Amino acid sequence: MQFEVWAPQADRVTLHCDGATRALERDPARVGWWRTDAEARDGTRYGFAVDDGPVLPDPRSRRQPDGPDGLSAVVEHDRYAWRARWPGRPLPGAVLYELHVGTYTREGTLDAAAERLGHLVELGVTHVELMPLCPFPGRHGWGYEGVSLWAVHEPYGGPEALKRFVDRAHELGLGVVLDVVHNHLGPSGNYLPAFGPYFTDTHHTPWGSAVNLDAPGSDEVRAYLLDSALAWLRDYRIDGLRLDAVHALADTRACHFLEELSTAVDGLADDLGRPLFLIAESDLNDPRLVTPRAEGGLGLHAQWNDDFHHALHAALTGESQGYYADFARAPLAAVAKTLTGGYFHDGTYSSFRDRRHGRPLDRNRVAAHRLLGYTQTHDQVGNRAQGDRLAAALSPGLLACAATLTLTSPFTPMLFMGEEWAAGTPWQFFTDHTDPELAEAVRKGRRREFAPHGWAEEDVPDPQDPATRDRSCLDWSEPENEPHARVLAWYRRLIALRHEHADLTDPDLADTKVAYDEEGRWLAFRRGDIRVAVNLAEEPAAIPLGSRPAQVLAAWEPVEAPGTDGALHVPGQSCVVLLQD
Repeated sequence: MQFEVWAPQADRVTLHCDGATRALERDPARVGWWRTDAEARDGTRYGFAVDDGPVLPDPRSRRQPDGPDGLSAVVEHDRYAWRARWPGRPLPGAVLYELHVGTYTREGTLDAAAERLGHLVELGVTHVELMPLCPFPGRHGWGYEGVSLWAVHEPYGGPEALKRFVDRAHELGLGVVLDVVHNHLGPSGNYLPAFGPYFTDTHHTPWGSAVNLDAPGSDEVRAYLLDSALAWLRDYRIDGLRLDAVHALADTRACHFLEELSTAVDGLADDLGRPLFLIAESDLNDPRLVTPRAEGGLGLHAQWNDDFHHALHAALTGESQGYYADFARAPLAAVAKTLTGGYFHDGTYSSFRDRRHGRPLDRNRVAAHRLLGYTQTHDQVGNRAQGDRLAAALSPGLLACAATLTLTSPFTPMLFMGEEWAAGTPWQFFTDHTDPELAEAVRKGRRREFAPHGWAEEDVPDPQDPATRDRSCLDWSEPENEPHARVLAWYRRLIALRHEHADLTDPDLADTKVAYDEEGRWLAFRRGDIRVAVNLAEEPAAIPLGSRPAQVLAAWEPVEAPGTDGALHVPGQSCVVLLQD
């Protein structure tokens, strides 16, 4: 087979394959590329040495059997016999479920996670969103310090296990989304700089030098990231990608990398004959991300909407620190603004940033499904000092209200694993760095981060302690017991309603009408013939819904349909979904 590598500044490149050494030759057709042929098969170990330096893994390695520091291994993708005949599942109408393989089950493997997919089918979600799977040091971690952007973390099961997982998900009718990280690579096991200018000091990010998207040599770096993205969609039959922190992709070129990526993904979708999509994480509040390329946008298919989360979190918890400050001043007004306009900061002043932020979203042009709405995510739970979920602070009734606002909103809903049964387990920040100095730096950095907020060192979990990861694993006995079982039944009912009533997946953001009482702590909104009412106060509320007759589709506590006066009487910390005639 042919081995090739991009090393534009090298004078000599050698292949070390199955104990033999072979010199590579320059590729006359591609500047900076080297190539050679050698006998190899699935599983053959190999690596490259640049200018007689150490043998390093292939930048485009498909497998790292011994971790990021070991040799690469050949993967023959055609060896896997796919079972599912899968037409794909598009994003409009979807309900996503964010899942971390290492803590979804105690075993922490893709095969163990696949055995629990039946739970998601019963829940009613349509897509599983896997947190990053690229190799990282040690066994356990969040995955955002991965390297080898074409490979699967070996402790999770490696490439074959991911194919088995996707195959099983597709057999059950579930799409699979993969979280990928293009804005940085982990500090440990990252050998790309030895091969070429993958990074540049032209820009700086929170992780150091930026990935080289616009400096000399950036054509090949962009191709490296783009080809990796397409490989997940093609070789593993993934249905969509979540792009981590795209605001950290520094790119001054006329054609932004994200536009190039969306063009390539749409082309691959046409070639494969099934829908593919890209979901961005961005804090820019810039609608151009999800505006079609033909209209001058970047052409991504959706983005996370943190503003909806922040408004809802402030309304539920009363927290007002950090970026919650602007939302906490009038939290129900903030929820109402996001439900009807998408963004809260749409050119308004952000006290957290001390400047204006965002720009208006044209709700007559941008379909509502292009924004993802959520009550909890790995970031919003795991980046708290103790990784505490909403269930640690809120009553089951308020959790039901949060679920109702998320699952009946105009946005594409996303759940964070365990949320659906008010999991009692935290989800904390954990690492397994094998470099002692890096491990200690992460440990001290985590404690330093929360010290200004009054957290004592001993109260911030040690990321390197295996117990921190163990505490974060879901407890699968909980859904059978109260109050977890009742919360789970409520999530199932809401998701079923979303699938049953077209008004709840109507992409017209402008059609959502909201009323609220900040002091009374209630909010109601209309989507077509569906009426939704939530009462966050401890006392009952009389919420005016109008004179049209209505029937109760779902209620957290028993309620009667509105009488002739049009008032809906909602118990404290409760919620109702109705259908008006």
